[in-house]
Amino acid sequence: MTPRVPARTSARRGAAGGLSALLLALAVSACSSEHRATSPGEVRELSAGAPARKAREESEEHLRAVVRAYDEKTPLTLGLVVVNDTCAGGGEKEWLARAEDDRYLIRCSMDVTAYYGTAPDRIGDVLDAVLTAGDRDASDTDPATLIPFGHDDYRERLVGYYRDHGPNPSGPDAPEPTQLSDPAHDVSWDTVRSSARTRLEEPDPCADDEGTVARCLREPASRTVAELREEYGLVLRVTLSAPGYYEAYKGDGTSGTR
Repeated sequence: MTPRVPARTSARRGAAGGLSALLLALAVSACSSEHRATSPGEVRELSAGAPARKAREESEEHLRAVVRAYDEKTPLTLGLVVVNDTCAGGGEKEWLARAEDDRYLIRCSMDVTAYYGTAPDRIGDVLDAVLTAGDRDASDTDPATLIPFGHDDYRERLVGYYRDHGPNPSGPDAPEPTQLSDPAHDVSWDTVRSSARTRLEEPDPCADDEGTVARCLREPASRTVAELREEYGLVLRVTLSAPGYYEAYKGDGTSGTR
């Protein structure tokens, strides 16, 4: 006669068996390409592929067009351009936490920073020219607006402040305003009217070049922000970014550009 197994013991064995099966399934799943981290070799291969190259070229072309727009449409003089382009692999799937990078095989982003020179007493005219160019670009039929800053009440008062025609538009006790910001597009400059002067810093030096995985260009290579300031008196910086300009996703093999 076969001995009877108590119901509680049977239930415990069933639960243990179910847990073991779940852990095994998770382990197997974690080893699949959809859930493991992207290897360095895969990152190099994907970043050098035709889709990534095309997206990279288009993004850099647009950002450089914006850099040229400030040089051509305003009294600013372009002195230094720094390009940083990086591709990173996706992380391992985390089952007990939400992670942003575990959906990607690869994600590439680019930053372009341009430094311009002008005379300190011309900053009011420079800002007015930037806003005028922004007004024109916004009315253009091309959806890829180059300069996104146009005239509005605050910016009109900002120009007046730098022309000594009015008070600080941010308030009498506010620090000197030295920035215009838009998503992925920032303009900043050395202080002119504050007693406590602040100046834009030098860009970080370029690290070792890693081909399509990590690129850093400095044009011209020997030019410094300090030299630009010494020549013109004031430095204005335009910072542009293309976050996620190329992405390839795990599982479905699709990719995309922004």
